Amino acid sequence: MKFSEFAQSSDEELVVRLGEMRESYLKMRFQHATGQLDSPVKLRNIRRDIAKALTAQSQRRKLAATGGGEAAKGDKAADGKENA
Repeated sequence: MKFSEFAQSSDEELVVRLGEMRESYLKMRFQHATGQLDSPVKLRNIRRDIAKALTAQSQRRKLAATGGGEAAKGDKAADGKENA
């Protein structure tokens, strides 16, 4: 999943997705430990998706704390990119 998908989702969606991903990651870890997981790459991918979601949450909190509420909705300014 791309970071932009997390950045564009609402706060509630992000919390729900994060919970689902963490639960899925936990199940995959148990499968990996018992030798039932077919591809260990799935662990890496879900771990990265969790990190992307947490990063999006963190950016929103920082923008809200500084008063930049409009940029929290996924503007390029929120992504740290400038127009060339």
